[in-house]
Amino acid sequence: MAHEKNHDYHILAPSTWPLLSSLAGCAMLAGIVFWMHDITPFVFFAGLAGVLYCMFGWWSEVVAESKIGDHTPVVRIGLRYGFILFIMSEVMFFVAWFWTFFKEALYPMDAFPGSTYVQPDIIPVDAFHLPLINTLILLLSGCAVTWAHHALVHENNRKDLVTGLAVAIGLGLMFTAFQAYEYYELLAHDDWTFGGDLFFSSFFMATGFHGFHVIIGTIFLGVCLIRAMRGDFTPEQHVGFEAAAWYWHFVDVVWLFLFFAVYMWGI
Repeated sequence: MAHEKNHDYHILAPSTWPLLSSLAGCAMLAGIVFWMHDITPFVFFAGLAGVLYCMFGWWSEVVAESKIGDHTPVVRIGLRYGFILFIMSEVMFFVAWFWTFFKEALYPMDAFPGSTYVQPDIIPVDAFHLPLINTLILLLSGCAVTWAHHALVHENNRKDLVTGLAVAIGLGLMFTAFQAYEYYELLAHDDWTFGGDLFFSSFFMATGFHGFHVIIGTIFLGVCLIRAMRGDFTPEQHVGFEAAAWYWHFVDVVWLFLFFAVYMWGI
């Protein structure tokens, strides 16, 4: 049951989630260091489990707060601004990989002073086969998300909302499967390596992190699908779904830049 508020702000009650999330994140970071030094992977997986638990518990409370009326219009604006800042930080994350790629492509430098730069022998990836198919898949998934958003906001059509989200999730899974197959072909048959060369490293880091973001976005949309099937989201109050849609469109745009820069121009 929603309760009446006499102000526009959400006064948070004391919570243990920030502290627990910080401890779990620190454990996961320390676990990565231990794992890299061949000590034990247990600390990393324990920290990861703690992070996932905190994410589920904390966000469940946020959803519950929205249902009882704590997310006023002013609060929803703050949530939107916060997510926009998060996407901006993600943009700068990918800018670093694009910067590395273009710098090495346009102005390569010697690895060591006095050494001679040797252009790597690169087997090109045909941009107009599997990468183009993946581009079309991702763009179609963005169209499906837009369809779902229009069905909710402008028509309050929950059937099309659920259908659009399901289609977008299916296409996202298809994209991930095709990218995994592409990596398999490059590594197993074209003699590419994850390290040892700046081009290979830049390619796999940029496209691989994008693929990781696709997986995260697919999970994001999956949570929205479950919530939509349970009756959540209204035309006036749907910040969670709106954030998922923004994130998915961000993933689409980054892939377009990757496709034209890395697959078409870079190779």
